[in-house]
Amino acid sequence: MTTVRDSISAIREGQTTCEEIACEAVERIRQGDTYNIFLDLYEPECIERAKAIDRRVKAGKAGSLAGCVIAIKDNMCIKGKKVTCGSHILENYVSPYNATVIEKLEDADAVIVGKTNMDEFAMGSSTENSSFGPVHNPVDTGRVPGGSSGGSAAAVAANL
Repeated sequence: MTTVRDSISAIREGQTTCEEIACEAVERIRQGDTYNIFLDLYEPECIERAKAIDRRVKAGKAGSLAGCVIAIKDNMCIKGKKVTCGSHILENYVSPYNATVIEKLEDADAVIVGKTNMDEFAMGSSTENSSFGPVHNPVDTGRVPGGSSGGSAAAVAANL
């Protein structure tokens, strides 16, 4: 597992690109999410954003999180994207705005790869109560990942 700090340094030193890191993250998620961790994967958008960040890196204008590929819990609003809060009640709701945390991440040149599963409306402690199915613990499938941010926790545990 590579740390965020290592990724950012490698990009700034020209050892890799943000695009390569984003593509690797997408591939890990496609291959490794057998635990119902992700509700949405923003593959084309995150790759295009990574390419744009690479151009800013070359121009010496990259933000402090250039190279940080991050998943977001599905109760954070991203403009133009679904935000379900783990509930069928909101399954078709598309946010008209970005949450402040999303704006700050984007301003710092983070790349958002997708949305993670969670207990419905964050009202739980096991991530077994999502309308989109439970999240399974990648370390021990006989145990829950915890919650309500179990999708996020499981993504870290599965190195996604």
